[in-house]
Amino acid sequence: MLLPLLVCPPRASAVLTRCVRTLPCGASRTPLHTQAEHFLRRRLPPRLHLHSRGTKSRGRGFKSQEEEWKTRNKTVLTYIAAAGVGMIGLSYAAVPLYRLYCQASGLGGTAVAGHDADQVETMTPVKERVLKISFNADTHASMQWNFRPQQTEIFVVPGETALAFYRAKNPTDQPIIGISTYNVVPFEAGQYFNKIQCFCFEEQRLNPHEEVDMPVFFYIDPEFDEDPRMARVDTIILSYTFFEAKEGQKLPLPGY
Repeated sequence: MLLPLLVCPPRASAVLTRCVRTLPCGASRTPLHTQAEHFLRRRLPPRLHLHSRGTKSRGRGFKSQEEEWKTRNKTVLTYIAAAGVGMIGLSYAAVPLYRLYCQASGLGGTAVAGHDADQVETMTPVKERVLKISFNADTHASMQWNFRPQQTEIFVVPGETALAFYRAKNPTDQPIIGISTYNVVPFEAGQYFNKIQCFCFEEQRLNPHEEVDMPVFFYIDPEFDEDPRMARVDTIILSYTFFEAKEGQKLPLPGY
């Protein structure tokens, strides 16, 4: 009776095992039944005995992996939200931060912070180094002011103060508020171009048909003459650009 079991295929063995195991509860189990069931359990591959146990383990593994993915997704979303809030805050603080940075570094010709009246009074002019300062004026496409420099150029020496003027006029019948940015060319000269007084980064209101002169009081630091990078620089261009200031409008910043 056991000979067919030795040559039967695995699928037939599994079916026979289920048949042996599903005998009615009231049926008597003969020694033959017991021997057949014992033989089949011994001959079946271990993976068949552990099938249900492996299924439970994989289920727990999938659940654990799913929870890990959810945790990672929440962390990524938190970082993205924080970065978005930070970018919004930086966009509102861009102009003040830009102004502070330029004042500290002299980028783009912004007046370097830290110079005072004592420094101006004790400067020694470098008489043999004459520089030409040229002036340029621009307005944004939406700005209706007439804006121009009062002089096209002046000559100065490092360590000597100078005064220049720009003129702005509002030719419209409506009041217009403007705000300006500026830069210096060549850019490397910006750290030596110090403004004592100017009208940049401050709102200027002109009533209908009003015209005003805007002064720029500045000097070139005497250390300009000691910088090897400035050895061939004999012309510096100071350029201003006016934009119309509107509520909620961000001030465009020049690129360097």
